[in-house]
Amino acid sequence: MIEVNGLTKRYGDVLAVDDLTFTVRPGLVTGFLGPNGAGKSTTLRMILGLNRPSAGTATIEGRPFGGRRAGLRYVGALLDAGDVHPGRTAAAHLAALARSNGLPRRRVAEVLDEVGLAEVAGRRAGGFSLGMRQRLGIATALLGDPPVLLFDEPVNGLDPEGVRWARGFFRRLAAEGRTVLVSSHLMSEMEHTADRLVVIGRGELIADETVAEFAARGNDDRVTVRTPEPAALAAALTAGGGTVRADATGALTVTGLPAARIGELALAHRVSLHELAPRPASLEEAFMALTADRAEYLAGERR
Repeated sequence: MIEVNGLTKRYGDVLAVDDLTFTVRPGLVTGFLGPNGAGKSTTLRMILGLNRPSAGTATIEGRPFGGRRAGLRYVGALLDAGDVHPGRTAAAHLAALARSNGLPRRRVAEVLDEVGLAEVAGRRAGGFSLGMRQRLGIATALLGDPPVLLFDEPVNGLDPEGVRWARGFFRRLAAEGRTVLVSSHLMSEMEHTADRLVVIGRGELIADETVAEFAARGNDDRVTVRTPEPAALAAALTAGGGTVRADATGALTVTGLPAARIGELALAHRVSLHELAPRPASLEEAFMALTADRAEYLAGERR
């Protein structure tokens, strides 16, 4: 379990993280979301003891991570896929980490096989693609078979097959009872991967809830309607308090009225319907709506 309580970080006059409090529980994939400059990377670094907070605490299994020895047995993390010596082979990189953490050498081959890099174990990391480096970073996080795992943008550079693999892999790790925290800017991936979301903006907590609860915030009762009498129906719906927009195909998009009320108004005005389809709640729309006024430093992450 990861527990963050009142976590704050200042860099001079810049407040990067502002009194964050949340808990990441085992058995779930928790997505960590926020616009550029939100403070996600700074928060992850404080959880791992790489940055010292200005105030507040971050603990893993009840203790600050920085005080643990042989840390890979307790926490695995991927913060930067490029953080590996380019002259070392994948196997040599992992072997050095295994020795320094008192891990058996067999774990090197096991984790390389698990992430699909067994055939390139003897290749130097400097010749790896970004996707291969991401897989090597995931292998590094798994090396100590830890109960807690943190991944910062882990699917960047992965091809579609790799993204699908990572999605299932993170869910399997959580199903094993591990605590899994995944930072990402890809809403579609979080929609298919995460069970819960922690969303921040300008260093402040915006939401800490299930994916379904968060996505529901983006549902503005938008309904797609098709009818052979679009003008008549549009007039009826507008008079009934809805907002109607027609697209190039003749379909009407209605906001401000639920599907049931649209059906009732169509019946009352004797307008036949060919389609009446509420649009599912969108995680991306909810994210954009809730973080629209929290985005800054659009070209890069606040550190």
